[in-house]
Amino acid sequence: MTTAQAEPRYPTIHVEVEEDRADLVSGWLFELGATGVEERDQSTFIKGPTTAGRVLLVASFEDHAAATEASETLVLNDPALAPRIEEIVGDAWRDEWKKYYEPFALTPTVTVRPPWHEAPKDAANVLVLEPGRAFGTGLHATTSLVANILDGAKSELPGKRVLDAGCGSGILSFVAVLLGAERAVAFDIDPEVVHIVQENAAANAMSDRVEVFAGTLDRVKDRYPWVLANIEAKILDPLAEDLARVTEPGGCLVLSGILLAEEERMKTRFDGLSSHGVRFELVETRRTETGGERAYDKDGWVALRLRAQKV
Repeated sequence: MTTAQAEPRYPTIHVEVEEDRADLVSGWLFELGATGVEERDQSTFIKGPTTAGRVLLVASFEDHAAATEASETLVLNDPALAPRIEEIVGDAWRDEWKKYYEPFALTPTVTVRPPWHEAPKDAANVLVLEPGRAFGTGLHATTSLVANILDGAKSELPGKRVLDAGCGSGILSFVAVLLGAERAVAFDIDPEVVHIVQENAAANAMSDRVEVFAGTLDRVKDRYPWVLANIEAKILDPLAEDLARVTEPGGCLVLSGILLAEEERMKTRFDGLSSHGVRFELVETRRTETGGERAYDKDGWVALRLRAQKV
């Protein structure tokens, strides 16, 4: 006679703290034996407290006894803390995060959903993306800013080709095609991205319209009516002339990954730049602080759209 083996249990401590004390309390948790501490607030993938200035710390422990002792010690350190112990049973932890990832409106007309969720009934344009496999699920402000620029200019996309530099998951290529672009060429320096983009393209029936390769901008020989570069400002800066080389006269260059503090420097670098037969003119600026119909996040990012005038 065999006895069913009990499923393993993984204890965690959940404790809500003021944002400016998160590092301190995280340090306590590690000292008390935590194997890892996750911080959740309203800007993180798994949402935390809705109260401004508060975060939820989720600390993992090897066993229940260690978690219990740590919880009791936390209260001794600070009686105002109210830790609670939760357990994940068996292998449920592998999929536990999925319940927090639901379809969301990336732009006024584009909705993103994970494969395990149905699309909202009122969603017009839907993208299917497996989160967590490469940068670009739409949750980060830099991605959202570019997607909203594309949405706002969607009347200019039909029949156009798009170059997506530093593509990550390929989300911006998919948004462009969904909004009418004829096709997109995406690339990234990370070779792992290639099969991820290909799988995402297949999931969205775009395999024949989205091409991807691993490499750098110097491999691109053609010019494109739309060039998207969601990359850090320190990388965009030295690529300025090369980005002009691949932008078609009359076309648009969209830059993102720019912090608010870098906005003026990047405008100075690109606005008015003449190279390879085009001169860039700034036509649109989007910032995370703008507000309006969409709130992006609190990090303070900027996206620029420039028109390449023929010279």
